[in-house]
Amino acid sequence: MVNFMTEMIGTPISLEHKPTLSPMLKSVNIPVSEYSFQNLYLFRGNHDYHVFKKDGFTFLQGTTYDGKTHIMPAADLRDVPVETLRELQKNCDFFFPVFEDWAEYFKQYGVNLTYQDGDTDYIYTSVKMSTYAGRKLHKKRNLLKQFTQLYSATAFLITQDNIADAFYILDEWQSQADLPQDQTDYNACHEALTLYKELGICGGIYYADKKPAAFILGEELTENTYVMHFAKGLTTYKGIYQFIYNDFASILPKRYEFINFEQDLGSVALRVAKTSYVPDMLVRKYRMTFI
Repeated sequence: MVNFMTEMIGTPISLEHKPTLSPMLKSVNIPVSEYSFQNLYLFRGNHDYHVFKKDGFTFLQGTTYDGKTHIMPAADLRDVPVETLRELQKNCDFFFPVFEDWAEYFKQYGVNLTYQDGDTDYIYTSVKMSTYAGRKLHKKRNLLKQFTQLYSATAFLITQDNIADAFYILDEWQSQADLPQDQTDYNACHEALTLYKELGICGGIYYADKKPAAFILGEELTENTYVMHFAKGLTTYKGIYQFIYNDFASILPKRYEFINFEQDLGSVALRVAKTSYVPDMLVRKYRMTFI
């Protein structure tokens, strides 16, 4: 007897999937960072993403950071027949990431819903990040002020003329990290820089006193949300992160009301850093199984 999952595992995600898969994911129009082809492709090594089809729908099968097999549709989960989902469930640990509205909808069918804090996306208003207004962000304003007083900053789009400086920043950032390369997102970020044109990722690079200091890579996630895939700065420049977040938010097109800083992956350091900016929304991503 042929194993079902062997049939359904499909093909490893690749750049060849981008023309068809990217618009599918974007059309779902939810502020969940996994619903980005670029995100899925760049972190395929961590999650072993495969693309397959069933009953006229395109799905992705992957592995979570804690080693569980999950399936996500390249569509609104509510549009997939429940019978199809029940059949797929036989061969995965759960469906993930399940948007909060979807989780509420499926309660009528009898489901078990759980979530992990490390999977939750941090979302901020562009106005907040471009002003750091309010008492809770006064430390960010102070660090921003210190940076602008200490350094003369300039910013440019990442192009072939300055891409070498972005790679330099990434290498220096890794050397400042407390973790080895295979435990950071160095490899994914390096590939994002290498393939920024092919992937359609936008990039901005920052210089402090004419020296390469930081860069940001991201893209449109929904009609009103921009997702920041990578932000790398050299902490030798005090206030560098406060400056680039503030500056980037201020130059984003006004239609992007929100910026998704993605999840913290259970890292205490990342959680402290992202929480310190006082997120306006925490988007839980549920793990769902039928009872």
